[in-house]
Amino acid sequence: MALNTAHAGGVTTTIVNPDELYDPAPNGYSHAVVASGGSRVAYIAGQGGENAHGVLPESFADQVAQAYRNLRTVLQELDASPQQVTRINTYVVNYDPSMLEVMTRYVKETFGDALPAQTLVPVPRLALDGMLFEVDATAVLE
Repeated sequence: MALNTAHAGGVTTTIVNPDELYDPAPNGYSHAVVASGGSRVAYIAGQGGENAHGVLPESFADQVAQAYRNLRTVLQELDASPQQVTRINTYVVNYDPSMLEVMTRYVKETFGDALPAQTLVPVPRLALDGMLFEVDATAVLE
């Protein structure tokens, strides 16, 4: 079993990727994440690609980049690091496998080797016109 342990903000997360399953890291996630040491859990609402003025860029890649910047901003406000995130759900309008490379790049940029468990959900549309991507998260806080 492949284990990777990270420590941040008084929380220890251990990534569990059983040897009997394929390696999910190249796709930007882990099969399971176990968190210990924290006493609070933050459920972070879906972060889309809109900037502080509510403007959405047109391109999928720009929306994904901004969504992860928005997620990092929320984490910072919680005095948490990306390594304290145990799970993310991503929602993609008109998903096509070619989009996976973009999403994986920003997941790895945000989380490094502490890849959270992740579920990708293709959807027909999101809350705002022109919105193509959204990510929500669960983080274990100190």
